[in-house]
This record gives sequence, C-alpha cells and structure tokens, in this order.
Amino acid sequence: MSGSAKSALWVALLFAAGLAVPAATAFVVFAALAPSDQEVLLRILGERLPLLVFGAMVLFALCVGLVRWFFADYVLPLGELAEHTRIVHGVNDEMPVVSTGASEVARLAHEIGRLAAEKRRLRGASDARVRDALARLEEERNRLAALMSELVEGVLVCNAEGRVLLYNEQAKALFSDAESAATTPRVGLGRSIFAFIDREQVVHAIEKLEHSRRRGETAPRTRFVAPTAAKRLVKFEAAPYLGGGGEVAGIVFTMSDVTGLLERESQHLSLLQTIAARARSPVANIRAAGESLAQYPDMEPDRRRRFIEIVAAESSALSHSIQEALQAYGEALKASIALEDMRAVDLLRVAEERLRTITGLEIELDAVDEGLWLSIDSFAFVQALAFLATRLKQDYKVRSIRFAVRAIGRFAELDMIWGSAVVAHDALTLWEFEPMSIGPQTSPLTLRDVLERHGGEAWLHREGSAGARSSCFRFLLPVGEPVGAGVRPPPSIESRPEYYDFDLFAHGAPSSDLKARRLGELAYTVFDTETTGLEPSAGDEIISIGAVRIVNGRLLKNEVFEKLVDPQRPLNPASARVHGIDAAALAGQPTIETVLPEFHRFCEDTVLVAHNAAFDMRFLELKEKAAGVRFDQPVLDTLLLSAVAHPDFADHRLEAIAERLGVPVLGRHTALGDALVTGEVLLRLLVLLGERGIATLGEALDASRETYYARLRY
Repeated sequence: MSGSAKSALWVALLFAAGLAVPAATAFVVFAALAPSDQEVLLRILGERLPLLVFGAMVLFALCVGLVRWFFADYVLPLGELAEHTRIVHGVNDEMPVVSTGASEVARLAHEIGRLAAEKRRLRGASDARVRDALARLEEERNRLAALMSELVEGVLVCNAEGRVLLYNEQAKALFSDAESAATTPRVGLGRSIFAFIDREQVVHAIEKLEHSRRRGETAPRTRFVAPTAAKRLVKFEAAPYLGGGGEVAGIVFTMSDVTGLLERESQHLSLLQTIAARARSPVANIRAAGESLAQYPDMEPDRRRRFIEIVAAESSALSHSIQEALQAYGEALKASIALEDMRAVDLLRVAEERLRTITGLEIELDAVDEGLWLSIDSFAFVQALAFLATRLKQDYKVRSIRFAVRAIGRFAELDMIWGSAVVAHDALTLWEFEPMSIGPQTSPLTLRDVLERHGGEAWLHREGSAGARSSCFRFLLPVGEPVGAGVRPPPSIESRPEYYDFDLFAHGAPSSDLKARRLGELAYTVFDTETTGLEPSAGDEIISIGAVRIVNGRLLKNEVFEKLVDPQRPLNPASARVHGIDAAALAGQPTIETVLPEFHRFCEDTVLVAHNAAFDMRFLELKEKAAGVRFDQPVLDTLLLSAVAHPDFADHRLEAIAERLGVPVLGRHTALGDALVTGEVLLRLLVLLGERGIATLGEALDASRETYYARLRY
C-alpha cells in the first residue's frame, strides 16, 4: 500500500473513532431519557445541526493534521530509516544514516549510525587481514595471467558441462574472425564451448579421457583436429581436470593453428610433382647420352664432345629447375612453427661458444653481414654443427674450424671450413643418416632431419689449387625476415584481462527454465544505448551501443562491447550536448544493420539488463527486422528493481541509485560508461532483493511488473 493510501486510511479511522465516541455516548443518554425528554433532545439537536456539522469538520481537520504530523515525524522517517539501515547493512556502510523526523527518530538514527561506524571499524580490521591474503592471491593471479599471455599456444579450460572457465588471448584469437564478427561465436567466461567446437568431437574426447582414466592411466591425454568458425584448422590436445571424487570435472585444452601446416604439405607435394615433371626430360636425355657413350667407347671425338655437351646442358637445366623449386618451397617454410627468425651473426656466436666447449676446437668467424637473417631452428642446427665438428675431429684429426655465411638470393650459404684435411667425398652422405651423437648425448634427430626441417641442403665443397685447397660443408638455408626488438609495456594490474573464473567449476548444467534459476547463477549482459533523440517511434536512431558481461557475480570489464553507429540521419543538438558524440565521430562508422547482429552474438545465452530498459529495448525492437535478429532473452530493468528494493525512496535515477549504493559514477552518458555503472548497481541490487526474499529471475520479473514505473512505454 502506498504512503498516501495509508495516510487516508489512518485519517478515516481516526475521524470515525472521533465521531463514534460522542455518538455512542449520546445514544446511551438518549435511550435512558423519557419519551418527552427524547423529543426535546431531538428538537434541540435539530436546531443545533449546523453547529454539529461544523464540529465534525473541525474534528476531520484535526484528524488530517494529526495524521500528517504523525506520518511526517514518525511513519515516513522510520520507513526511510529502515531503507538506509538495509543499505548500510547490505551494500554500502559508508552511507550516512540521518533522519528529518521527530527527536526520538533522530536519536534512533544516531544510534544506528554509531552501529554502522562500529561495523566500519570492525570491517577495516578484517579488511586489513583480507588485503594481506588478497595480495598473495593477486600475486599468484598475476603470475597466472602473465604466464597465460606469454604462451604461444592457446589455452582453454571448461567444466564438465562445457562452460568456459579460463582462456588466454591466443585462444581467443584462434576463434575470432574480424570479417565475420556477427556470426563468429565469441570466447568468454561462462559461455558454452560447444558454440565454437563441434559437440561430438568434444564428447568423444571426454569419453576417451574417461576410458583412459578408468584403465589406470595417471596422465591421460587425447588429441584431435577440428575446424573453427573463424575458418582455421586447429589441433587440440585435451587433458582432464579431476574432481574430489576422481571424476572428470573439467577439460584443459591446448590449441595450435595447423592451417599453415596443411598448406605447406600441399606445397611439398606440389614441389615433388614439379621436380618430377621438370626432371623427366633432362634425365631421359642424360640417360640416352650416357648409354650412347657407354655403348660406343670408340666413337669419334666430335660426336663424343656433342654427347658430353648434351649431358652438361641437361644437367645444368635439371639443377636450375631443382634450385627454383627449392627456393619456392623455402619461402613457404619460413612460416614453419619450428623455425624462428634470427640474425646469422647471433647464430654463429652461439655455435662458436658451444662448439668450443664441446669439442675443444679452435673456432673462428669470418666477417658477417649484420643485416643477414636466417629462418632457423637454432637449437637443432647448432646440434648438427656440433655433431659434424665432433666427427671431423675424431675421424680426420681436424683442429680448427672457420665459419662464413653470405646471402644468395632467397637463401643463405653457410660454410663450415676446416683447411687442408682431406675428407672422403661420401663422408657427409654417410653421416647425415646417423643419430647425432655429441659427447655423452645422442639426439633422436639425424642431420637429414634437421636439413629437411629447414627445407635446406648440405654438400661437401672444395676450392683452391692442389697445394692450397680448403674444404667445407656448405649449407643452403632459408633467409629470414628482420624482427624488431619491440618494447613490451609493463603489464598493468588494472588492465590485466580477467580470463578465468574457477568458481564456475561448481556450476552444473543450466536449468531449462530460466525463470526458476537463482539470480546469482545467471549470466547477464548489461547494456546502454546513445541515440539521436528520445523518440524511437518518431525516427530517432541508435548512435552507440555499449555493453559488459556479468558472470558468476563478477563484472568482466575486459569482456565488453562498444560500437559507434552511423544513424544515417542528422543528430538532435540537445542529445548531442548530453552524450558529446558529433557527426564527425559517426562518419564512416557501420550502420545498425551491421552492428546489431554483432551485439546479438555478444549477448546470446544471457539475461539483458538496462536502466529504463523500455527505452533501449524499443530502439532494438524497431531494428530487429532490418538486422535479421531477434532479442528474445528475459530483460531486467534496474529502474524497476530499485523501486522494488527501495519502495520508500522516490528518486530512481541512475545517479541517485548509484549514490545510495556507493557506486562511483564514471563515464556518464557514454554507452559503455553507463553500462558499467548499471552493472555495478545491479550487483548491489541483487543483494537487497535477496533480503526481500526475491531470489529467482521469475520472482524479480514479477516484482518488477508490480511497480509504478512498469507502466512506462516508448
């Protein structure tokens, strides 16, 4: 019942009581009189009737005044005091507790204020201990976030129901596609993993992990390759996270993009086909010439010379064809996940130190171009150099090695030179298929494996006259791209992405009936719009949409949506003064037909929340048909929820609610700024609604419909 209805009822009851007492007394006296006296009394009352009516009016006025005084000094102040106390107890103990009522009510407010101050003192002491614990937790959190951000692979963790608990930026990039943002599912905390990975493949992986666990494997793993909506082919490696009872409580996925690997395999096959096609004719000619030379050893010198020239020419053509194919393939191998771009001089300095330590040989470096970069697996290649140096020392008594490197087109030639020691021409051929043994260590790789990894080649090369001849192993390696050093800005704790929420492990599968679910279990998208004006039905348009997600009672400030929209109509000057967006800022921005599907994808599987939601939802509804989407989620309005939680307050503007609940107001009248404030307000309102027994979405919607503000229409 409203305050005015209550006061009217109290006036009526008090006035009725005021009339009932003298009327009852008069009736008793009248009944005790003789009939003649009764006639006299009735005549006197009839003559004094105007006076009696005037007395009743005075009594009514006194009742009205008394009730108004009582309500103004006691009833209404006590109601406001109760609301202040509830807010202080629930969400904002910094709120001052004051009263404008009678002195008794003011004293009560003062005592409540003292209790609130004592609560703040106790909370301050406990907060100091909590801050110490949180500081340690924050340190671990920052370590986790830093580790996640530095990983090359994408990492994603989900619970047993497929809800995302953790992800890093690399995982987000694997599933993102700027060209199809409206149709590509977004990675986010609490979202279903089945939106961007095929359900059957994930279920199959879980079944394999469960089967491996039951067989007694201590660290079961499984792998699969799956396409994503972002048109990438991703390799997944899955490992289980076990619950307290040994059951699979979640899955840890590590992911890498293997789209390029398939492309390179295709290029490899194409290379082989090209070499085969180009080699067929030269090989046939060389074979024919060779057979003729062998069959006719006594042929004429001129004819023999022509056959030899044919062999030389065809050999040169064959070599040229193979070189071209290898160069093309080398370009493709530069992007290999096993290779990195590294300065040639840095590689040789690392090799110099390692070979000198392992072999004891004297190592020299020729002058190297500082601008020469190689696409190299530095660890594997230095191992290969150490292996060769060890074999040269053991088998041919080589005492010193010199390195030189130079660019040859798209490749680089790296020479490993040892002077005059004579090395068998087939030594490299024999060594390249042996496991590389370096001191007590033996690598599973062979020299041939390392060369193939780089798309390179190696051969024994000799130069110089007989008396001053030097020999070397010459390596053909792909040239890399220069890499800038880059300066990574120090990570800001405030800006570090909140890409994990392990509390979601405890959340089971969502109920099919959203209205029956508790408010704290739901995921929300809190949004706001800025518009050209205040009349959606009269042609005003959206110029900005901002939104933020709430999952598991946390406002995820790094999972936001913010877009400017070209309204394709002039701005209302009065509205522009409020939100500060002018026509120049909107020029070239996408239209609502492009932005609205992206926003629809962002807020799927969540409850929509806005302040004065009827206004914003009307703008969305009018554009649903043009954008090809429909917003059929439940909608909560913080304006209505505030009226439910604070029925004794008259002001339910966003600023007033935020002030009552202790929410700082930043970025007001920007779409994202208002959405962030509304989100903070919602989290505090949910606490107050719980104290009133409103625990589920259905109860919140029903309570909202009963408020006066639910009548607003746009």
